[in-house]
Amino acid sequence: MILETFAVGPLACNCTIVADEASREAVVVDGGDGVDEVVERLQRRGLHATLLVHTHAHIDHIGDLGRLRELSGGRGLLHPADLPLYQALALQAQWIGLPVAPRVVALDGELRDGTTLHAGALRLDVLHTPGHTPGSVCFAVRSEAPQPTLLTGDTLFAGSIGRWDLGGTSMEDIVHSIATKLMHYADATPVIPGHGEFTSIGVERRSNPYLRA
Repeated sequence: MILETFAVGPLACNCTIVADEASREAVVVDGGDGVDEVVERLQRRGLHATLLVHTHAHIDHIGDLGRLRELSGGRGLLHPADLPLYQALALQAQWIGLPVAPRVVALDGELRDGTTLHAGALRLDVLHTPGHTPGSVCFAVRSEAPQPTLLTGDTLFAGSIGRWDLGGTSMEDIVHSIATKLMHYADATPVIPGHGEFTSIGVERRSNPYLRA
């Protein structure tokens, strides 16, 4: 498995490329900004992006989907509960002071809880984890490794959790999602959040103040 994470855009969103080495098929997770860098990294490794998936519809995670899709040919997917948020990109741009809003494009499909995405032999299990936004999802990336790698978007951070005060959710929602969808993974399971440092399920189980409470 190829797995590469790098921060993109002014809000330093963690974009992740995961790919199957044999088929060279790739999935881009949260390629919402830094499109030129995403495409350059795909080309450098000889990868073909088949899917462009998004943990949620905040502008830093999905804003430039249209341009990335045009350049990469991948299909754009989002959980349907976040469609209203995606359609409000112009308002989101105002919130963070962007003079020009990214364009909203039609999506190619939906992310649904319990489904599995494929790229060659690589599998990404979709986990609906509402709380940061109504349609927030995490991905459990499975390959030959004994433990999956969790891509948690803005649901679970190193030592913290995502904001829940941005509309339609609560702290109880996000903590419940983490407890029921993520905490059953083994302590050694790596966690790549949507921003900031990487962590593991074990570290968060022992020390995250929101989860210990």
